[in-house]
Amino acid sequence: MTTVLIVDDQPIVRAGLTVVLDAEPDLSVIGQATDGQEAVHLASSLRPDVVCMDVRMPGMDGITATRQIVAEHGSAVRVLILTTFDIDEDIFAALEAGAAGFMLKGAQETAIAAAIHSVAAGGGTLDQRITQKVLAEFGRRRASPVPTPAALELLTLRELDVLDLITRGVSNAEIARSLFIEVTTVKYHVQSIFSKTGSRDRLHAALWGFRHHIGRVPE
Repeated sequence: MTTVLIVDDQPIVRAGLTVVLDAEPDLSVIGQATDGQEAVHLASSLRPDVVCMDVRMPGMDGITATRQIVAEHGSAVRVLILTTFDIDEDIFAALEAGAAGFMLKGAQETAIAAAIHSVAAGGGTLDQRITQKVLAEFGRRRASPVPTPAALELLTLRELDVLDLITRGVSNAEIARSLFIEVTTVKYHVQSIFSKTGSRDRLHAALWGFRHHIGRVPE
C-alpha cells in the first residue's frame, strides 16, 4: 500500500483527490494539508510515501515545502507536484528543490495514480508526457553544445553517452540498443551516474545533465 499526503489550499481539490486516490486498491490518503508549513509538519509525523504538492499556496509555498521535506527525509518521502500551470518558473524551481516530478491537475485520474506509483517506486517520472515537456523547456534555457569541464572530469565518456540519452527520456532497453551494449551494462552506468551526480532518479540526473550542458532537447 502506497500512502499519500495531499497538500492544497483548496478544499474541493483536496476532497476530489482523496476520493480519486482512495478508490485505487493500492493507494491510501493518510492526511491533508492546507499549506506548505502544515505539509512539512505532517510529512514528519505521518511519513507518507508520496506527497502530492500544490505550488502556489498562502503562507509557505509548495517549492519551499518541497525543499524542506526533501532535505529532512531524502528519498524516503517523495514529492509529486500537482499544479494548474503548464510551463512555469515555479515548476523548474520545484524540480530543482527535489520534487520527483509533476502532473497537471487536469490530467486523467488514471494518469495521476500512475504518476504516484511511479514516484513511489523511485523512477519512471521522466517518461511522463508533461515531464518531457518541462525537460524540453529546461533544455532550451540551459543547454549548450559542449559539456562543462566538471562533467567531463566526473563522468566517463560512456556515462556521458548514457546521460545524453537519459535527458531525452530514453529507456534502458533503448539505450542498450542505441549504444550496442547489454541492458545490465546500461543499469550499471545509470547507477554510477546517480552516485556521481548525487541524483535520486532519472529526472534529476537529466536536470543535472542539462545544467552541465549534456544532452539535446527532446523533440
